[in-house]
Amino acid sequence: MPEVTTIGLDIAKNVFHAHGSDSRGRGIFSKRLSRAKVLDFFAAQSPCTVAMEACGGAHHWGRELMALGHDVRLIPPAYVKPFVKRQKTDAVDAEAICEAAQRPTMRFVAVKSAEQQAFALVFRTRDLLVRQRTQLVNAIRGHLTEYGWVAPKGVSYISMLGDMLEEEIAASLPTTAVAMFRLMLDLLAELDERIAYLDREIARRAREDETARRLMTIPGIGPITATALTALAPAAETFAKGRDFAAWLGLTPSQRSTGGKQKPGATSKMGERTLRRLLIIGASAVVKQASRRGTPKGSWLERMLERKPRMLVTVALANKMARIVWALLAKGGIYRAPAAAAA
Repeated sequence: MPEVTTIGLDIAKNVFHAHGSDSRGRGIFSKRLSRAKVLDFFAAQSPCTVAMEACGGAHHWGRELMALGHDVRLIPPAYVKPFVKRQKTDAVDAEAICEAAQRPTMRFVAVKSAEQQAFALVFRTRDLLVRQRTQLVNAIRGHLTEYGWVAPKGVSYISMLGDMLEEEIAASLPTTAVAMFRLMLDLLAELDERIAYLDREIARRAREDETARRLMTIPGIGPITATALTALAPAAETFAKGRDFAAWLGLTPSQRSTGGKQKPGATSKMGERTLRRLLIIGASAVVKQASRRGTPKGSWLERMLERKPRMLVTVALANKMARIVWALLAKGGIYRAPAAAAA
């Protein structure tokens, strides 16, 4: 019987499917597995390449299979789809994963450790609470509008509304509405406390992590962005150069070139959206400060602000920051401003 060199594993909640092939890509077996039998099945297999889609639970199974001696490869689902033949079933998906893993130019996702995922969980939890706070603030403003009270945008004005609710606003509202507004304000105060706690936790982790401290030397990158970069970004060796890292973040122009003619479009937005958003927010803060206080004479940012719209400069600066991040991750050291570097 030919030796199995690659196994494509289609994972799910309870029913898994494995497709094995030899070094020439010929199928050897296609087997349905229950969740409880997956590790027993792979423990009986000789060490080989096991490929899975990079989806929910993939990193957990990757760590388990690596402990059994297998070489685990995670593939973005979008790169597996072209190998699916006609109808979609678990067996067809497993075969497509197995075939995609054998392509010499295929791109893979690094398997994250449990510590890396825990580090990312702290940041993602804060992100979730911030979104909930924004929804709650918008709900309070929207419901107050129904009673003729229009509040300016911003979290800071909500506390002012809380004080007014005890006096003049309460007199013009039904008793039930006042109770609901007080309930929402109490929830908002609780969210503020939890977000403040997570901010302190992220700041502590950023101070203790040597890589995060080096990343925070880059203008526009603070504890939250540095923490997110160390937790969510793959190893710097994954990318050959800084532009590849910026492209992974979706900060490079999309290409529609043909016939030897270069036709770059808008930013691709095809990468890690969380890090892309944070870098753009950081770049926006740098551009805003530069617009108020000025920039060094002849600097790249000054020349860009003179010629280009502000939002375009912000995204271009985020692209530049991503390349600097890759350089620090790949080569070490801290950020040095161009003038200091020249000196």
